[in-house]
Amino acid sequence: MIYSSGADWRAAAQKRVLLFGMSGLGKTHLSNTLRGTGDWFHYSIDYRIGTRYMGEHIADNFKREAMKVPLLRELLMTDSVCIASNITFDNLAPLSTYLGKPGDPARHGLPFAEYLRRQDQHRRGEIAALLDTPHFIDRAREIYAYPHFVCDSGGSICEVVDPEDPADPVLTALAAATLMVWIEGSEAHTAELVRRFDRAPKPMYYQPDFLQQAWADYRAETGAAESGVDPDAFVRWTYARALAHRQPRYAAMARNWGVSVTAEEVAQVRDARDFEALIAAALDRPALARPA
Repeated sequence: MIYSSGADWRAAAQKRVLLFGMSGLGKTHLSNTLRGTGDWFHYSIDYRIGTRYMGEHIADNFKREAMKVPLLRELLMTDSVCIASNITFDNLAPLSTYLGKPGDPARHGLPFAEYLRRQDQHRRGEIAALLDTPHFIDRAREIYAYPHFVCDSGGSICEVVDPEDPADPVLTALAAATLMVWIEGSEAHTAELVRRFDRAPKPMYYQPDFLQQAWADYRAETGAAESGVDPDAFVRWTYARALAHRQPRYAAMARNWGVSVTAEEVAQVRDARDFEALIAAALDRPALARPA
């Protein structure tokens, strides 16, 4: 790890961290808190994916839908209108909508093959965005003179790396540039995330093998044909399984590549001083309680 102890971390002129864990446990909240101090550069992986690596796919999909409307088709064909996504750090809906959900087209579902194609686009974009992290660390310092850097990773980071491989190229690059910090949720947090997702199911990225198995199992359980699958019902059914699938992968990332803090500890952070104290405490935990 790039900081050997809490004292080393506190003394560092440049503090660089990458936050990872399930969506909804505080990564973006912490990042926004740090950014608000004026001393921390906030690099959002999801924003980078949605702008640099999937922005054209997203805009083309908007245009494809617009071409179905005669008036918009005429305006597009004469370059009279411009259609683009308005993705922001706090509104990633254009990326989420593009990823979509598989199933019945009458309920806005995608054919499974198309869904897999978009999932693969996301996978490639996420890997590229993660590998851009060292570049943005340099950019933040050289152009904007930010002394500190926080990378707000997406919940699917654990799906695009192998945390048990000491030579994993993405994790090797990230660990060399940042202190990787897992925000670990409890069973109560997981249950609340599942309830929240059930109220408003959203598209997600899944590891290909996991997704293929989930799709096969769901259809076998329900007896639904591909075109008859309720998209929202499928992603609800899959979500809790996805969290259980991800938990050991997050834990391995923390064990082999970084440190961990709890969601309860994160909830107590009110400013940069609190955050610095939290990370120092995580680094100073006994060897059995954190990675060597």
